[in-house]
Amino acid sequence: MPRTSGERTPAHPTSAKQRQRHARILRSAARLGAAHGLDRVQMQDVARESGVAIATLYRYFPSKTHLFAAVMYAQVLRLDAETPPPPPGTGPVEAVTGLLTGASRQLFEQPLLALAMMRANNAAPVDHDGGPARRTDELLAGLMLRTAGVSCPTERDRRVARLLQQAWYGLLVTVLYERSSPQDAQDGIRLACRLLLAPQPGHREWTGPRASGPTSVPALHRPT
Repeated sequence: MPRTSGERTPAHPTSAKQRQRHARILRSAARLGAAHGLDRVQMQDVARESGVAIATLYRYFPSKTHLFAAVMYAQVLRLDAETPPPPPGTGPVEAVTGLLTGASRQLFEQPLLALAMMRANNAAPVDHDGGPARRTDELLAGLMLRTAGVSCPTERDRRVARLLQQAWYGLLVTVLYERSSPQDAQDGIRLACRLLLAPQPGHREWTGPRASGPTSVPALHRPT
């Protein structure tokens, strides 16, 4: 497991030039992670490929765990920005199933990078602003709620979204560690969505349009 640093607070880019440098680091890390996996990526290689000094890299990312947790946050941020609304009439079960199965297919295309991000996200420390792992979890939960058509979520809605998110993470990990197949994960996602999102006795059902059809999902990671 890559080391984590609880003492050093990562710097955040403020100027346009710093944000460009920060984004370049994340793209380089994604390319190297897709090619080599978390354990074989060296911070020096990331600094060299992104054209920054090693001290600059460590200022933004005190460890590989910080770095690849930030890569995952950047990918989910793009997913959130680029995912279109589900087709009119799509119910919450179908809509969220389409979102998660589509995102899973993208992750399985680059399993070394996907596993690097999942490992880092799981191990990332929580800092004063929550850190990228917590921001990733919150962003993904919000995306699922929005995809399900829930514009004013209750606390129960948020709990359901968190449960579904954890179920999805678990299904992804079993495939990435080659303990199950992608088809098993797709089937598990559909079942989890039916169990958690379908109307339950005594509870209002999730809001949103009704019908069927998968949601179109953009690539989670496109290292260039």
